[in-house]
Amino acid sequence: MEVDVVSHSLNLLETLKESNENNKLSDVKDAVEDWPWQESGGPKKSAFINALRGLGPEDDGAALSPCPTPPGEMAIYPNPKHPDFRLWDLPPTPAASPFEPEGYMERVKFLRYNVVVMAFTQSLQANSVAVFLEARSMQRDTVYFSLLASEKDTEKGLEERRNASLELMKAQGVALPKVFLVRPSCLEKLDFPGLLEEMERDLPEIRAHALLLALPTLSPVLVTQKRDAFKALVWAAASLSGGVSAIPVPLVASMVDARVGVRILTKARASLCLDDESVERLAWQRRVDPARLKALRTCNLSVEVTKGEVNLRLAAAEKELTTNTTRLVEMAMPRHARSAGRSFTTMLQALNGAIDEMGVDEEKILAAAGIGEGK
Repeated sequence: MEVDVVSHSLNLLETLKESNENNKLSDVKDAVEDWPWQESGGPKKSAFINALRGLGPEDDGAALSPCPTPPGEMAIYPNPKHPDFRLWDLPPTPAASPFEPEGYMERVKFLRYNVVVMAFTQSLQANSVAVFLEARSMQRDTVYFSLLASEKDTEKGLEERRNASLELMKAQGVALPKVFLVRPSCLEKLDFPGLLEEMERDLPEIRAHALLLALPTLSPVLVTQKRDAFKALVWAAASLSGGVSAIPVPLVASMVDARVGVRILTKARASLCLDDESVERLAWQRRVDPARLKALRTCNLSVEVTKGEVNLRLAAAEKELTTNTTRLVEMAMPRHARSAGRSFTTMLQALNGAIDEMGVDEEKILAAAGIGEGK
């Protein structure tokens, strides 16, 4: 697992370095913006948008049903904890014929988005498949179909609707068609984890990184992925501490000290949904005592990230640097980076240890809330 983290960390560094050298810093900013979900389906659509933002229907800023946005217009839903991560509710493709997919795509600025999920609740529309094919002709692979399910839907009924949709896609020339079953009330079940995995494979690494960190903690597997993603970010920050690379790193200030640790761990705490508001919301959604879930946060940083606590961890790491950690750094880093000093390994050990502890806390909270893997 640690080898995977090192590899991911170096890839992240290389991506950022390339963006800097080619004067494409906008790539870094754009990586955390604009994720549209082209849907129809009233309450299920709103529930899906809210679930992706970790919100319930009664929360401030939650998507409403019916949507107050006039028909044909786009609604924008920022993530409350990650404001640069925005969900766009695109108008559904019209059912009328003739239909020109190019005109629809131009009107909704289809090609500007990182990912498009074309979701439906009953029957997939032929015009939506036409848009999908047009996007593929432009080498846009991050377009997916999702069948939204409610608690009342039976497994048999869902499979019948999915099979009918797959047949329609085949009839219109889609090779190897896929339709993901998604239940907005329980995103950890059915096909959403598989949809997320496919998105991560199809997206450029820095965009997949942004997507992962902005989503709520839907399952223990996602907690592990978030933990490893933050370890990659820690590696990048530690490289600055060691004087390895002077490149801009998202979420990280140019001067690496305890303040950088506070900033990274504050983001990690929010991404792992360990803040009071997130824990209370989860307790309400799962009908669990909020105090019980909060008591599971045994790491001080899960409760509150302070500069004092980060300084204590940095000081402890400085005293406890191990030969194994130093050897790992020497093996994993490029030759030009091996001159990194103790500051590199100090930050690496201190922040990685903190992220591991926070991840364990979130796993305990999910288990107590009855969230796990499975269909």
